[in-house]
Order: sequence, then structure tokens, then C-alpha cells
Amino acid sequence: MHNQDFFFQALIYLLAAVISVPLAKKLGMVSVLGYLLAGIIIGPFVFGLVGQEADDLMHFAEFGVVLMLFVIGLELEPALLWKMRKSIFGLGGLQVLITSIVIAITALLFGFQLNKSVGIGLILALSSTAIVLQTLTEKGLLRNVAGKSAFSVLLFQDIMVVPVLAIIPLLAALNGPATLTGSHLDEMTGVAALSGWLQLLIIVATIAAIIFLGRFLAKYLFRFIAETNLHEVFTAMALLLVIGIALAMDAIGLSPALGTFVAGVVLADSEYRHELETTIDPFKGLLLGLFFISVGASINFMLLIEDPFRIIGYVLLLVLLKFLVLLFLGRFFRLKKGYEFLFAFLLAQSSEFAFVLVSFSKQSQFFEEKTAGLLLLVVALSMALSPLLLLFNDKAVSPILARWQNKLEFDEVEAQENPIILAGFGRFGLIVGRLLLANGFKVTIIDNNPANVKVLRTFGFKLYYGDVTRPQVLESAGIANARLLILSMAEYDNALKVAKYVKNKYPGVEIMARAKDIYHAFEFVKLNVKNTHREMFNSGLELGTRALEHLGFARYEAHRSARFFKHHEEEIFMELYEHWLEDRNRFIQETRRFSEQLSETLAAEKNFSIHEADSAWDVESIREEAESSLKSQKEQ
Repeated sequence: MHNQDFFFQALIYLLAAVISVPLAKKLGMVSVLGYLLAGIIIGPFVFGLVGQEADDLMHFAEFGVVLMLFVIGLELEPALLWKMRKSIFGLGGLQVLITSIVIAITALLFGFQLNKSVGIGLILALSSTAIVLQTLTEKGLLRNVAGKSAFSVLLFQDIMVVPVLAIIPLLAALNGPATLTGSHLDEMTGVAALSGWLQLLIIVATIAAIIFLGRFLAKYLFRFIAETNLHEVFTAMALLLVIGIALAMDAIGLSPALGTFVAGVVLADSEYRHELETTIDPFKGLLLGLFFISVGASINFMLLIEDPFRIIGYVLLLVLLKFLVLLFLGRFFRLKKGYEFLFAFLLAQSSEFAFVLVSFSKQSQFFEEKTAGLLLLVVALSMALSPLLLLFNDKAVSPILARWQNKLEFDEVEAQENPIILAGFGRFGLIVGRLLLANGFKVTIIDNNPANVKVLRTFGFKLYYGDVTRPQVLESAGIANARLLILSMAEYDNALKVAKYVKNKYPGVEIMARAKDIYHAFEFVKLNVKNTHREMFNSGLELGTRALEHLGFARYEAHRSARFFKHHEEEIFMELYEHWLEDRNRFIQETRRFSEQLSETLAAEKNFSIHEADSAWDVESIREEAESSLKSQKEQ
């Protein structure tokens, strides 16, 4: 019977996820909202298919957050993390401090005791690592300014979980003498029962051991396991590493998620990084899904039914207070172009760690049952509201901000039959466009920078202010009859979107694209757009040629060296692309090998005599120049 119950519960959870998440994605929502809705539907207050075990499952599923932090750590090199230190401790520290004070003052105004108001402020100041990072990953926002800022704040908040756990018993002591005689202080064992100095030494030693393990021992362990050619053993080893570190951090009173994040960062330079990421990712996704379903199922709607206006008011007030503080900090740290609003909406909810902190507060007799239940409901509802806030930002706030900042509406592009469409008429596109126009070609030019459009129109250029990511703009521009689409726009991600759309719908149109760097060029090649030009390559090459001349090369030698360098880059491009696509570590190795090969070849080239096949210069004059130079050297 027990096995049947287990399989039935597993069936319910999996069925809820399989149905709700695809529906949420179809409606343009993030998967987190689908999981939360699934939990609410199967929970005790709708269909009642799951009951008290949802709370137990949540504690198990919280391991998904631990795995997520490990995977994120794998993607961050230590040098990059060091560069983020000001954002982590500056922005993150101010967010926790200011938000805690604001919420504590508000709680005090609502009649809570001072110590409880401080505790509520500290607990509700934290934001959901699971929801925010899952959303950032899905939407590809982890690398933009708002995403990096949000990640920095979340990382500091994870660090702050430990001090908050230490502060709660001190705040509980202020409730009265009854709590001091409670059994919880007598039950303290292990590291928690030691003196502060010993605890600090154990914490430092544990973190040092994790760094030593990841930096020096892990590669030998993984190499030994990899030589067995048994993928399941490698999977077991990866999970063993993460679980072991999580248990070690938990034993010393630190956040398991923080410990695994440190381990991930240390292993970011490992040759097994991508294999680890691929191995852990399915477990991370499944456990995070279970966690969100459990959150939805654990919402106590009875409290909501008893006093709906009060509960909803608390939730909205919490979100509003956090949003205003985050918006202020975003602008203070100079987040612009709508990123400050995205940053504020991302972190306006409460944290999954609040469930742990509230439960611990109840055990420490800090919060009574009613207050703890109220806080848990507010936390869960704020988390459920989070995806809707981001949806509101995408659909309502961002378009309004874009119109307000640009102060111009997009032009209606007149129907065109020009053979060439040029998307982007900034520094790069202006050169391309002028060359084409000077040679008598008719070009439809579209740009999404209103200031750029205004200035260039005064110089007599006919260009439209529009967004080429909108299919109707491309249709009006005549993409169906165009011979060539030139993507010279500076919005690199948008350029990829346009290329993908045109390749799928108008495969006969030739696409030439401006690439930010070699990685951006690779992304275009994945879309079968092979005619790409790195924006800085030719200008950098020309400057390098001048530098060689200044350093003593003859003009012909400098030109020949640059020409050979360019030819070599073009020759190895597709080979490097294949390595980049299949194995990033091999890509790095081959890049180094090609660089060494190029140096050796250029060194050998210096010894070659000038021959008739060279067409860059007048060969006879070069020979005369060389003979004259040699004669003068002999005379000296």
C-alpha cells in the first residue's frame, strides 16, 4: 500500500507538471508560474490530491536550489566573480539593509513588537533565488545589466541567511524569560554548541577544504571516474560531490546553496565543467519543478478566506515596498534604459529561504503559530505573484518606457521594392550604406535609434525609424522581393532573431551580418548565415599594420603580414566553429594551437624571398628598395 501511495503521488506531481507547464509556456508565461499553478490545483484547497506530504517534499525539493547554485557557479570564473564584488557587497548589502529597515518600520506601524518587526524585516528582505534565476535563465537575461545586478543581490542574500539564523534566537530572547528557559538552547549540539571562535575556525577550514578539493583533487577524481567510460558512475560522483558539500555546509550552520556555489566557481576552470553541468542540469530542473509545485500546494488558503483583504493587502504592500527600494537602488547604481524597473520587478517577491527562517523562528518560540502562518502565506503568495509582475513589466512597463525614452513613434515604412534592406544606420551601417548609395544602388534603410534618425535626416539621408524585429516592418520594407538584407544593427541579440526569422520565411534572401566578435559570428553560422563580418576586425588589422610599420617593418612586409593573418583567420574559422559547437575545451586548445602555428608561419615567412606571385606591390621597385637597404647596411 505504501508503494502504491508513493507511485500515485509521483503520478499526480508529474501529470500536473506535464500539463500545466506547457500550457503556461503557450500563454507566454515562465515555467515557474505553471509549476505554482499546478501546485495550487492539486493542493488541499482545490482538488486535494496531495496533502501534508507537500511540506515534506518541499524540504527535499529545496535541494534543487542547491543544484542550481552549483550550475551557476560553474558558469562563473573566479576572476569574473571578483569583478562583481562591489555589486555583491555594495548593491546587495544596501538592498538587505534598507529593505529590512523599511519593512521593520512598517511592521512596527501595524502593531508588531519591535523585536518581531526586526525579524520580519530581515526575513522578508530576502528574494527568491529559485524563481529569479530560473526566470533569468529562461529569458536569457542572466548576462544583461539587470540580470547581473539581481544575481549579485541574490548571492549576498544567500550569504545573509547565516547571520539571520544567528540573530533570530537573540531576538527571541527579547520576547520574555519564558523563551530563555526553553529546551531549544539545551538541545544545541555539534558546531552550534561551540564558542564563537571555534565556530569561525571550523567555517574557514570547511570553505578552505572545499576550495582545495575543487582546485586540486577534483580533476584527478573525475579523471579516474571518466576512464571507466560509465556515465552513470560519473553522474553518481557529481551528485556525491554536491550532496557532500551541502551536508558539510549545513553541519557548520552555513547555507548549503552558498557552499555548492563556491564549489561551482572553483570548478569553473576545470576541463570537466561542461560534463558536470550537463549531468547536474536534469536533476536541477526536476527538483526545482517539484519545489515550485510544493510551494503552490502549501499555500494555506483558509487564512486567506478568513481575512482576504488583510492578506492581499500585506502581499501587495510587501511587493510595493521592495519594488520602491529596489527601484531607488537601481537608479542609485545607474541602471538605465528600463533595466532599473526589470531589476526591481525581478526581486520584489520574498524568498524560499523565508520558509526555513519562519519555521526556525517558530521552533525558537520567536513567532507564535498565527504569526508564522500569516508570514508563510504572505511569502508563498508573493512568490506566486512574481511571474505575473515580470509579465506586467514585459507587456506594459517596457513598451511605455521605450516610447517615453525615445519620444518618437515608429514610422510606417512605405511599401518598398528596393533590392537591398539595411537594418541599422549607426557608425558601422553608415559606412556600408554610403558605399552602396554612392555606387547607385537603391537601399531601404531602417534604424531604431530616434536620435540617430533625426541627425541623419538633416544630412539628407532617407531612413525610417522602425523596429526590424517586427515582421510587419520587414514586410513593408519589401523583404519578399529583396536580394540582400544587411544586418548592421548594434543590438546583437535582435540581429540573430531577425536572421532566424528571415532564414525560415525567406530562404532566398542573402543575409550579411555585422558580428560583435567571433562568438557572435558563430551564432550566425548556426543559423546558416555564413557571410558575417566582425565589426572591429578590419579596423584592428589596419591599425596593427601601421603599428608594424612604426616598429620597423617595411610597408610591404607589414601589409603582407596583415594579409596572411586575415587569410589564416578565414581559413580556420569553420574548424574553430565545429570545435566551439561540440567541445568548448577543445575549442580553447585549438585556438591556442592555431595562434602558435600562426606565429611560427609568420616567422618563417620573413625568410622567404620576394617572388613574382606577389601582386600587392611593384616587385621590381621592392627589389630595388631591398638591394639599396642591404647596400647601405654593408657600408655602415
